[in-house]
Amino acid sequence: MSSGLTRRHVQRQESAPEETNETDPDVQDPTMPRLTLLEEVLLLGLKDEQGHLSFWNDHISYVLRGCILLELALRGRIAMVKDPNRRHFELCERMIEVINDRNTGEMLLDETLKLMKASEPMSVQTWIDLLSGETWNVLKLGYQLKQVRERLAKGLVDKGILRTEKRNFLLFDMATHPLADRHCKEALLDRVCSSLVSRHSSPPNGTDIDKVYGYLRTTTMVCSAYAANVLENALMTLDYESREKAYAKVDELLADFSVWPLTGSGAQLQIPDGKALSFEVIPAVLSVFTKMDSIL
Repeated sequence: MSSGLTRRHVQRQESAPEETNETDPDVQDPTMPRLTLLEEVLLLGLKDEQGHLSFWNDHISYVLRGCILLELALRGRIAMVKDPNRRHFELCERMIEVINDRNTGEMLLDETLKLMKASEPMSVQTWIDLLSGETWNVLKLGYQLKQVRERLAKGLVDKGILRTEKRNFLLFDMATHPLADRHCKEALLDRVCSSLVSRHSSPPNGTDIDKVYGYLRTTTMVCSAYAANVLENALMTLDYESREKAYAKVDELLADFSVWPLTGSGAQLQIPDGKALSFEVIPAVLSVFTKMDSIL
């Protein structure tokens, strides 16, 4: 009898459907984009054949740290601290906190989540500075994320978008990451150009969450690329008049999306229920970008 019960129990276990793991990372979610905002900005800056960024670009590293916060906010992992008094402070000086510490499956995002979870709430500006290593407080140097560009490039290699090569630069060899998936890069360039020069690039009407997130993700990517001095790489194929129109449009978007609430003509979105505090992080980060030399 005991043996029969055991066999029946084993059969039930074998035939039962697998339980879903609530801690599964976002990379297993088919609704998540293939690339993060950080990877898209880096991809726009990389030279296709040479496989490296411009040696003269000293803005992209700082912007990539801001993109980490943008990505975490879009994924609902961080939000503004719910305090009515926060409105007395500038957007970039408002405190943020972790509201969902579930892993994303993206190494840099998860590393930042752990840092934020173990820390007291700090402002958006402070977090971008600390992740970039821009602090005089030696006790805070442990917050700096190291080798972000190289780690992002290796992640794009793992996703099949870049490949790794060794190139000789004067007296030393350096790993470079030329483009492997040209279709992915072309799709990204088309998305940037259409968002800035197309007549149909207005905010979505209604409450379609996918369209709202899609528009917001593209807008934040374009504004981040602008601050990182890599947007021009996506606009090189446009004629002079179209390029001027694109730069005017991104200036307008950055102005509309760097204030809260979002009231500009290009930022009138229907915010999903329960997402306002997470969405508030986005204009806070973009307001930091507006103060950068690359924008001023």
